[in-house]
Formats: sequence, C-alpha cells, structure tokens
Amino acid sequence: MAKTENQPIRFSIIRAKDAPDCAECDMMTQQPLTEVETEGSIAAHEAGMLEGATLRVLFQMPGMSLTHVWFKSGFPLPRHSHDTDCLYYILAGSLRIGTEDLGIGDGFFVGADVPYVYTPGEQGVELLEYRSSNAFDIKLLANNPNWWSKAVGTIGERRPEWDSEKPPSSMN
Repeated sequence: MAKTENQPIRFSIIRAKDAPDCAECDMMTQQPLTEVETEGSIAAHEAGMLEGATLRVLFQMPGMSLTHVWFKSGFPLPRHSHDTDCLYYILAGSLRIGTEDLGIGDGFFVGADVPYVYTPGEQGVELLEYRSSNAFDIKLLANNPNWWSKAVGTIGERRPEWDSEKPPSSMN
C-alpha cells in the first residue's frame, strides 16, 4: 500500500548504501554567520574541509532523523549548537569532548541550543546522530579569527592523510 501524506510511516528498512548525503536532504539550515565566521568558513572550505567529513541521512520522518557521520582524524569541528535535541552514539574510532575521551559504544546527549564541540581521535570517529526532528538548524559559535586560522592550518596538515583514510569501522 502506498503511503499518503497523512499516513505515518509504520515500518521502514534502512540501507546505508542508499543513504543520501546530508546536503542533498535539505534538513539542516545555517543560521546567519558573523563576518569572522563567514571569512573563516570560506577559508576552511577552500583548504579542503569538506574532504574531512561525510554525513549521510539514514532515515528521516517528521519528528525524527538518524544520520551516520564520519569525521576523519583531527577534523576541526567548530563550536556550534542546533535547535533540537541530539543523541550521539560512537560506532567506531574515538573523540574528545571537554575533558572526556569517548570510544566505541559511548555516546553523549546535547539538548537544543546547547553549544558544544568535539575533536575526532587518531582514527577519526564514526557516529550515529539521532535527532528529535527531521529539520533543524546549525548555529556556528566560532567568532574567533585565531580558531579559524588554526582550523585552516589543521586542514592543510591533515588533508593529505584524509585522502587515504578509511572509516574506522572498516578496520574492526
């Protein structure tokens, strides 16, 4: 039976091979950037930042979404927030958030509008992101030119290695 607009999804199979890139799904909107964030984002993108991350939408429906994220080693994730709750679960690799080192099977919860940042470990990190929404925003909180300069430097250093990095789950 075909689903109509008013019928909720009752059952669905998720296939990673069919998961579209997050950019194709139009589920995340960018809040306005400061001049520093705009200039820094442009410089980071030109340096190859997008080569250090893969975000694929595994599932989405009104009120929920599940995304698979792979940040390669040392990826410089800017401090940011989202307007919806998010639960993260580490599938492979590791990350550092605050003073905590987290690895396979660990996770963390970030409430709506709570600023956060984490750094992928030596092998990078693969995460599942469960959100209590299928559409959300991202608000960068990186209005520091020194942070962007360091991020661009990190991208320049890490990018040659990113080309050959495999997702940490493929190493298990």
